[in-house]
Amino acid sequence: MDSSIISLQEVTYRRGEKVILNEIDWEAKQGEHWAILGLNGSGKTTLLNIIAAHHFPTEGEVVLLGNRFGETNLPELRKRIGFVSSSLERFSQMFLNETVERVIVSGKYASFGLYEQTTGGDWIRADELLSKFRLSYLKGKKISLLSEGERRRVFIARALMSHPLMLILDEPCSGLDILSREQFLQTLRTVVEANCHLVYVTHHIEEITEDITHVLLLKEGRIVASGRKEEILTGDLLSEAYSVPVTVGWQGGRPHLHVERSSVVQ
Repeated sequence: MDSSIISLQEVTYRRGEKVILNEIDWEAKQGEHWAILGLNGSGKTTLLNIIAAHHFPTEGEVVLLGNRFGETNLPELRKRIGFVSSSLERFSQMFLNETVERVIVSGKYASFGLYEQTTGGDWIRADELLSKFRLSYLKGKKISLLSEGERRRVFIARALMSHPLMLILDEPCSGLDILSREQFLQTLRTVVEANCHLVYVTHHIEEITEDITHVLLLKEGRIVASGRKEEILTGDLLSEAYSVPVTVGWQGGRPHLHVERSSVVQ
């Protein structure tokens, strides 16, 4: 594999007559961890579906983890890409009677339940993940008894069960209180230490931790800017992306946003 984890060249995606993504050029390299920011309707979800190997673009070239779309088996490629989203909460109903460790092991088989023959190594791996994510105290408990924050951390552990090379986190802190959010964000270090590349989608720049190195800004299906986070997370660029004037400050290696309420960018 070359140094590129994600390579999109002139990628356009249309739904009927509507252009969702317009001539996207983006490259994420080994050792980089990205955040994707943009308003609702900016194209974030469609972009995620492409880099999760679920959608083909209407036009353009996509190479993920060294695999070119049109020349690779996408279902096999998906096994190397983890995915965690607040929207996965709806699948919790399918896990209600499953224990935490069984939910984690199911990640190896990308199933909502265990239907494959497991190995002793699977359960050892699950124990290791429970320990790394400080979840050992939940061993043996049913997923239905967990808090939202605990559930999200279990889903990250589940996503790492198959040793993915890339982990996509789609607004994973949505709906969490501040304590649960910070506990969740602390788990990102474990993901990075596992040599897994992060793609983190959020509306809130304060969730961009020190482990995230780069930022992609989207607006109306186009890239506003992309690069190292210190260069992209500026008042001018975020004001353009969010269509509202803002300023950015930094504290403890993390950015925070202040909205100037006196006017709105047109």
